[in-house]
Amino acid sequence: MSEPIFFKTPVPVKLSEVASWAEADIMRGEPDLEITGVAPLEDAGPGMLVFFDNTAYLKQLEATTAAACLVGKRHKDKVPEGVAVLVCTDAYRSWAKVLANLYPEAMQPRDPVGASISERASIDPEAILEDEVTVEAGVVIGAGAEIGAGTVIRANAVIGRGVKIGRDCVIGPNSTVQHSVLGNRVYLHPGVCCGQDGFGYAMGPQGHLKVPQVGRVIIQDDVEIGANTTIDRGANRDTMIGEGTKIDNQVQIGHNVVVGRHCVLVSQVGLSGSCTLEDFVAIGGQTGVRGHVTIGMGSQVAAVSVVNDDLPAGGRYGGTPAKPVKQWFREVAAVRKLAERGGGS
Repeated sequence: MSEPIFFKTPVPVKLSEVASWAEADIMRGEPDLEITGVAPLEDAGPGMLVFFDNTAYLKQLEATTAAACLVGKRHKDKVPEGVAVLVCTDAYRSWAKVLANLYPEAMQPRDPVGASISERASIDPEAILEDEVTVEAGVVIGAGAEIGAGTVIRANAVIGRGVKIGRDCVIGPNSTVQHSVLGNRVYLHPGVCCGQDGFGYAMGPQGHLKVPQVGRVIIQDDVEIGANTTIDRGANRDTMIGEGTKIDNQVQIGHNVVVGRHCVLVSQVGLSGSCTLEDFVAIGGQTGVRGHVTIGMGSQVAAVSVVNDDLPAGGRYGGTPAKPVKQWFREVAAVRKLAERGGGS
């Protein structure tokens, strides 16, 4: 069996072009040096570009035989002789820019043959598709749905009645989108469920009475949502995901939640109904946020935390319940000392 290659080998480029993409300066090496690909530090050979920004990989850097290395100013002297040095402000961001130029199809995979609509898709006659929309086999598109130019609907996705999807979006395989409005360049990875009922019940001794969920999901431009994430539609207002926000796999977002612009939610975060995240909030994996609380702009919450109360803007928090990280670290240290004393008595 042949070795599968899912992303084609890039065309060789000069070091000077790589430097331009990375917004980096060539501190060592010839501008005409040919770069033929990228690789990890330990696997790189002639022609390969690598990057370095974590001292945990210093031994791999010292032993690398790569052609060139992207590196920040503080680490530029660590690059071994014989390896060209590209100095940049942020090596990881520069690396991302280079990869986007070398492997554009890895950003939002598209078919090389261009837009097409499969004969095995089911599209309601009342749906409206602009030019250059791709619809793969098994897709179902409901009446009144509107899909913008350049959007790709992957196999077996379901687009519900009246859903609006903007331009240059990707709706991943087996995703379900209903009661939703998506902006431009939204990327849903496989298995995303968007716009289903929120979890709303009037509970009591007579049983649990279902509360109809009559809101929508609004997803603004340039949002990316990871595989198997679920976003419930609003109960009495819309669930909102702000521009540029990035959501990892297996995140749960409840009804009426408002997520601001350019937030980051790592895998298995759970946002309870009606909580609000202001712009540029970052939340670590497996953290839970209680309903009706607000996390202020620019705040960061550590992984495996529980947010029970409002958190002011700009802070760093962690623990159960979440609190300022300095306080949390002091409490952890105090508990450790108590345990050590108890163990020795």
